Amino acid sequence: MARRPLPRILVNGNAQIAKSRELARTAADSATDVLHPLITVTRGLRRLATAGRRKWAATPKDRRGPLLFLVASVILVVALVPYGPLLAVISLMAAAAWTGRERTPPPPTGPDEAQTGRLQSLYEALVPYFSAAEDPAPLYAHGGDWEKAFSSYEFDDDGRVSRLLIRYPAYFTDGEPDARARIEQLLHAKSGRGREYHFEWDEEGNDLTVTVLPPLPTDIAAQRFVTAPGETVLGFTDPADVQRTLPLTYGEEQRDVPPVVWRTGVRSTEPHLLIAGEPGTGTTTLMRSIALQALQYGDVVIVDGGGTGEYACLTGRDGVLAVECGSAGALGSLEWAAHETERRLIAANRALQSGHPAPDDIKNPLWILVDRPTALAHLATADGRTDPQSLLQVPLRHGRAAGVTVVVAEHFEHLDFLSDAVRQHTRARVVLGAASAGQLAMILGAPPHTTPTRDVPPGRGYARLGTGPVLRLQVPATPDPYDDATSETHRRAVLDLLPARTTPLDAEPVPSEVAGVAVAEG
Repeated sequence: MARRPLPRILVNGNAQIAKSRELARTAADSATDVLHPLITVTRGLRRLATAGRRKWAATPKDRRGPLLFLVASVILVVALVPYGPLLAVISLMAAAAWTGRERTPPPPTGPDEAQTGRLQSLYEALVPYFSAAEDPAPLYAHGGDWEKAFSSYEFDDDGRVSRLLIRYPAYFTDGEPDARARIEQLLHAKSGRGREYHFEWDEEGNDLTVTVLPPLPTDIAAQRFVTAPGETVLGFTDPADVQRTLPLTYGEEQRDVPPVVWRTGVRSTEPHLLIAGEPGTGTTTLMRSIALQALQYGDVVIVDGGGTGEYACLTGRDGVLAVECGSAGALGSLEWAAHETERRLIAANRALQSGHPAPDDIKNPLWILVDRPTALAHLATADGRTDPQSLLQVPLRHGRAAGVTVVVAEHFEHLDFLSDAVRQHTRARVVLGAASAGQLAMILGAPPHTTPTRDVPPGRGYARLGTGPVLRLQVPATPDPYDDATSETHRRAVLDLLPARTTPLDAEPVPSEVAGVAVAEG
């Protein structure tokens, strides 16, 4: 039996109802705009009438007679005056319009009682640090006025301080790191934990600006960044700390995010990088991100001291010269890298002396990525082999002139076992994960101007390039695409950035059906 079609009214009923509702809503908005003056006057007349009834009810009974006589006299005078009734109606409509206007309460001009209590508490806590017994007119004193010390302040929706400008006396030792650290720790504790604070000291003006920083975005996936050759994006930071933004893709939308760009090459002042962090903080993720960016312009040699197979996705790819996990293979690759550095350096020197441009075979950048070299050093010592770190001395010392860049990643507990060459020549530093102020100052060379957050997401940390400022850092999500715990979005993002696989010349041609299956599995 053939199925009868539904009636037309049932098929298109929902669309017609939605369209009718939209038309009705538009008509109501238009009518409200047109009738707004009438609505205002009507509201004002109602308020005037309510005020009149209230006034009549509050008038004693013995005074209501004279009041009625007075009102009647006024009406009689208005009626006898030329154009009196018209002027009276105009005056009544004006009074009704003024009375019926929409009234918004004025914004508060100062902090409320709870906010005043917070500011007074901060002021009292700073008294022992910003006061001296010899000061004849102390800015900070117990029971003093906090308004003189706090020039400006802002609060968030929860009533906590979000920005505060603090004045302090000129005799405070703001040039000593320990004195600053005590004040920053105190403000962090009193203003509310669980947030990141940025401290900006103005020694010349004796001012301290405390600002609550928003969390860095953690949803940035691996992608092709808009950078020039020799530029590598380590991660992303706060807009106020850098003067550049990159257009990034978030699904179907795009946003401009400030990056931390590390520049390598002949003119780089920080040609090599050291990454430190605990396991699971994103050190390997950052190494993978650097490798994917380096393969766009150069060749890569990867040494995985941990032997976890985190770089298996790069094996056999175009531009990846080696991915070594064992001690013997790592020593062979690093020895070749040292000889290649010497060859490049000699070729560049000969071309320079003869007045010719550099040969083409040394223009391609070479990247040496070493993850956990101390683990390989332990295995090499057990086997009676050479420490792999000793083979990094030549690339570290002469890598900038030869176009060779070295990136080393190590855990906190093994940093003491790094060689002196690695420590001295890795002037670009990154610290990921939770770390104390002492660890950050020891690795980065300077303490950060922000407080650490309570919950540290993977890939979150600090970066410092040479003698520059310490920047907050969030590494783009670059997980292992072969890991089962990786989401499909991140897996596809990494796979799209991988170069094509390199087929050996003596290998047999692969049938198209098998190749299609391999691509689908990769």
